[in-house]
Amino acid sequence: MTAIIDYDTGNLRSVAEALRRAGAEFTVTADPATLLRAERVILPGVGEASSAMARLREKGLDTLVPALTCPVLGICIGMQLLCRSSEEGDAACLGIFPTDVVRLPDRTADGPLKVPHMGWDTVDTLRGPLFEGIDAQTYVYYVHSYAPRLCDAAIAATDYGMRFSAALARDNFFGTQFHPEKSGAAGSRILRNFLTLK
Repeated sequence: MTAIIDYDTGNLRSVAEALRRAGAEFTVTADPATLLRAERVILPGVGEASSAMARLREKGLDTLVPALTCPVLGICIGMQLLCRSSEEGDAACLGIFPTDVVRLPDRTADGPLKVPHMGWDTVDTLRGPLFEGIDAQTYVYYVHSYAPRLCDAAIAATDYGMRFSAALARDNFFGTQFHPEKSGAAGSRILRNFLTLK
């Protein structure tokens, strides 16, 4: 059973629909006992980092999530909350990934850059089981204004005004800044790869 964490933020419906299409058995819950029994956990998220962290704390999930021993996948804000901190709302986060989340630049040497970064973009330098069967320079779908800095835990990267961690992995924790549930065939494969992790 895969558990999708419900903490009153995020893309629960689209993640649930993607798991349904993948034939996965899942539940949407904030119940600690259910999360601790789950074979896999997904931490989704859309919105603002400091508010999302406040909701995790209100539900007591800020201490539970780091204690999970099953495979955990953070998506978008969900991945950002697994980092040390976010500039968005000056939020202290869970500290699982050894990097900080910063605002994307709205200007480069070539001129202005639209933020949020919204739409299809490529990922490269792919490594690890999450990207099995995924080609370098595969297109995935982004909607974000903040992103984690590159670090040793990066398992994919994207360039948009800066080079940032498109995906992260550390021990049993994984994260994608892009939305696999909205990333077509590549995203479906990434989710299926996650669903086979032990």
